[in-house]
Amino acid sequence: MTLTNQKAVKAVILAAGKGTRMKSDKSKVLHEIFNKPLLGYVLDATEKSGIIDFSYVIVGHQAESVSEFCKKEYPRTTATRLQMPQLGTGHAISFVCEDLKDFDGEVVILCGDTPLIKAETLQEFINKHRENNSSLTVMSAIFDNPTNYGRIVRDANGLKAIVEEKDATPEQKQIKEINAGIYCVNWQEISPAFGELKNNNAQGEYYITDMVKWAVEKGLKTDSFILKNNNEIFGINSKTHLAEATKILNTETIQKHLDNGVQIVDPQTTWISPETEIGTDTLILPNVYITGKNKIGNNCKIGPFAHIRGNVEIDDYVKIGNFVELKKATIKSNTNVCHLSYVGDSEIGSGCNIGAGTITANYNPITKIKSKTIIKDGANTGSNSVIVAPVVMGENSNLAAGSVLTKNLDSNALGLTRAALRVIQNWVKNK
Repeated sequence: MTLTNQKAVKAVILAAGKGTRMKSDKSKVLHEIFNKPLLGYVLDATEKSGIIDFSYVIVGHQAESVSEFCKKEYPRTTATRLQMPQLGTGHAISFVCEDLKDFDGEVVILCGDTPLIKAETLQEFINKHRENNSSLTVMSAIFDNPTNYGRIVRDANGLKAIVEEKDATPEQKQIKEINAGIYCVNWQEISPAFGELKNNNAQGEYYITDMVKWAVEKGLKTDSFILKNNNEIFGINSKTHLAEATKILNTETIQKHLDNGVQIVDPQTTWISPETEIGTDTLILPNVYITGKNKIGNNCKIGPFAHIRGNVEIDDYVKIGNFVELKKATIKSNTNVCHLSYVGDSEIGSGCNIGAGTITANYNPITKIKSKTIIKDGANTGSNSVIVAPVVMGENSNLAAGSVLTKNLDSNALGLTRAALRVIQNWVKNK
């Protein structure tokens, strides 16, 4: 999509709430889908929009943990601002007013608990705001059952106000157009509202939605942008919601791979993170679980019952057997990693055969250090072998079944640590 008026936009993401219905000590926005916090999905959408260049995250409950996540994962594109005390969403925005006092552009306001929002939708939303020359645009959606959502109230002149469910009249509760909780505002025009909002409502809070009424009273142009896919504004308020959002995201991801030529035998038992790339004609067997960011090539075979945990790159024509676990590993073409094996923090070359039950022992529990295993082209491991990192297996080397490798193995060499077999004749008969 081509963006009109290529000027950078700022984002403000509301992430201060406790989320009491999550029944958890952890911040709601740090609960995870495919090992990524909900907030991470929202921040990814803003970054991938191609126009939002910086996000202010409003923190409150578990502020230190949320801030640490932002600093670690999005150090160049985010800053956190503490809302204390927490007196509502309108009050939250006031904590960026000083940062943005000289900013003359648009600000998009989002919630940190809506992980399904897409970058393309944010692009379209900002474009619509600019094309209409609006001062404020509200993202909305049409719901057959709008219960618990704020209603979009209109009059003959257009958008008039947003009324929260608890404050709505019986007539207003019949409205099916609801507030999606995402806004695009011309900052210099709308920011004065956050110093003038009132808290005369059922909750005694300062609602961000009241800025619509404020803008209308000031004679500013307000509009709405009706969402095409209502799933995108699915908010997470409970563990049930978390499970539902995970399923929605997985269904979308699986459909994308099916459309792109990946064979997925049983979509109902297959879970694939949206950051995973998979090549054409790759076969995904049932009960495969893939999290994190991964790249799987063409004509591979994965599973059944395989677990890929992130930072995994698999070249073409690779077989990953049943009950295999991979983490932070690269596997070159035409290699087999057979059943019941664990490969972590490893590089495996082309044409290798990793025997059943092979373990790369990458973690030292005393030093807390993870070390790397390198297995070069054509090398093979026998069943029930253990490779204690850091170690290198040279090209075409072989590790015998039942062996424990603790030092480098030269090319074309055989590593063998198996004890000599002792045979006691007639032992069973004598017993």
